[in-house]
Amino acid sequence: MWAVVVVSNLVLGLLCLLTAWQLWHFKRRLARAADILLAFERSVQHVLERAPDAIYRKDGGIQQLRATYQGLEPQWQRAQKALALLSLGQSLWQRRLMFLAPRSRSTRQAARRSL
Repeated sequence: MWAVVVVSNLVLGLLCLLTAWQLWHFKRRLARAADILLAFERSVQHVLERAPDAIYRKDGGIQQLRATYQGLEPQWQRAQKALALLSLGQSLWQRRLMFLAPRSRSTRQAARRSL
């Protein structure tokens, strides 16, 4: 009977030792993970500490670009109008040349019908 008690005590002691050893390893892994997360948090905080200044600097650049764009918009519209006028003039010139060019009678009649 004493042998059963001693053996069961030894088995329970070994199970407790195994559990303690696994918990100790789990604690070490958890500590390593916590250290990694803290290092990550520090690096993110370091980056984000400088973010407001960068945002303010970029915002000033964006406002300057908007002002430049607004100044260029009327020039762009004038250029578009000028190109449209040139295109219209070119098409009118081609039509004029088409009517002035010597052609046969049937070609002139076909050209008039297409207009």
